Amino acid sequence: MGERSLALTVIGQALHWMQHEELFRAVSPLLRVGGGIAVISNGTPLWLQDSAWSRALCGCLEEWLGITLEASCGTSSRDRLRYAQALESAGFVDVREIVVEYSGELTFDQLFGGVCSAIPADQLPGPDERAVFAERIRQALPADERFTEHVRVSTLVGRVGVVDA
Repeated sequence: MGERSLALTVIGQALHWMQHEELFRAVSPLLRVGGGIAVISNGTPLWLQDSAWSRALCGCLEEWLGITLEASCGTSSRDRLRYAQALESAGFVDVREIVVEYSGELTFDQLFGGVCSAIPADQLPGPDERAVFAERIRQALPADERFTEHVRVSTLVGRVGVVDA
């Protein structure tokens, strides 16, 4: 792959695990003029949403993990602004945010899968503990409540402008 050969780079939810300033600076020279970057996040984590089931899930996870869950995984408005400023600092132009919002019902298995996908590997219960973990969460959740997830997909976009020779 030669210099400036990429048309687009897409970075997903895992950005909060990365050194985003360094990443944006490293990606910029790989993109051709007019090429772009998209930084996508899927909104408030399941355990921080404004519902009785979400609060119950949060309490259960905090007890299981022994920590207070406050981090938004890079999805808060403060985080998105920080990422937008870092994109501009790395030389991207026309940086803006595109938002799509929706709500949907989750089954327990979908909710549990979402939780497991967000837990760092070193804290995720092993296969032999997973059924116990799932049952603990199931018992913590209100029995008669639907699991309505509110999703705010945010995409920060920017493009490479004219490159100085």
